[in-house]
Amino acid sequence: MPGHSGGESSKLRPLLHGLMNILSASFIVFANKHVLANTGFHFTYALTWIHTLFTLVGMLLFSRAGIFEAKRLPPLKLVPLAAAYVGYIVLCNLSLNLNTVGFYQIMKIAVAPTVIALELLMFRKLPSPRIIASVLVVCIGIAVATISDAQIASNVLGILVGVAATLMTALYQTWAGSKQKELHASSFQLLNAYTPLATVFLGLLVPVFEPMGWQNQEPGTLLGFRYTPSTVAAILVSSLLGLFVSLSTFLVIGATSSLTYNVVGHIKTLIILSGGCIFFGDALPPKKLVGVGIAMAGIVWYTQLKLRQSAPVASAVGPVSKRRQVNPLLGDIEAVAGHPKALDHEGWVMLKGSGRRVVRS
Repeated sequence: MPGHSGGESSKLRPLLHGLMNILSASFIVFANKHVLANTGFHFTYALTWIHTLFTLVGMLLFSRAGIFEAKRLPPLKLVPLAAAYVGYIVLCNLSLNLNTVGFYQIMKIAVAPTVIALELLMFRKLPSPRIIASVLVVCIGIAVATISDAQIASNVLGILVGVAATLMTALYQTWAGSKQKELHASSFQLLNAYTPLATVFLGLLVPVFEPMGWQNQEPGTLLGFRYTPSTVAAILVSSLLGLFVSLSTFLVIGATSSLTYNVVGHIKTLIILSGGCIFFGDALPPKKLVGVGIAMAGIVWYTQLKLRQSAPVASAVGPVSKRRQVNPLLGDIEAVAGHPKALDHEGWVMLKGSGRRVVRS
């Protein structure tokens, strides 16, 4: 009976991790949008700084709990990466502030083809014809979903910020991946190392770009804002959800198959798009729905191609230990923590204390 109970528990754990990741990664978008759109707290830089402070504390707690082992890295090598992190996360929050949830998520889908384009430009890495075809399907879907939507087309500033956020996110992911190899660090170790620098950078940016109200603490200023209990609670919830996304992403990668992890990613996209309509009144006309459907089909196709591509790597490694492939897409960035892949420098996920390693795609 005890063994049966343990078996049931081991089967239930991946399901709970996946559910935690789906809910936290979806609802952090809704929580951030609620703070920026409904509470009157329009201070994007300040909100991002608060999130980064929570990430700083959270990474310390995760390290103390043994989830990962902290590693000292050269500070000068971390400065550019910390600056890129600040740029990408600020632009993502600005995009969410200026755009609908639906357009924000559509631009997140656009990160995959943008990464491929950057890898081609930066590393002369040319993907296979089928990968290129799948990316073209994604791009066609995004074009149909955005060009046909008058609500999006009329928001020129929102489009520019959304495109900038996509470019910066793809650049950050590509750069962070190369830095992990260069510094021989996992994504958690890298994030833990540069988060203090990012916190300082954001702390310097807040008084520059936000109306502080040093002289006159008016309602439209950061110091003059009326911090009601509901507003403070909303900010705290959005900050905590960022930590849950980081933690659950790490747990899901270690506890599920690559196919399950990718299905989880697609479910999150559908929930976020649906939630934008339900909670924030996003319009979803037929043409936009068709465009999103085409883009999702392209992403699913792209995912399957990457899984097949990584299969020979998995079989070549051999049955030394229990291994599973990692999500071939470039990871979750819904979290404020925003790490590209939970990989160490050898291209494996290492679950501390478990001895399990998972093959990088």
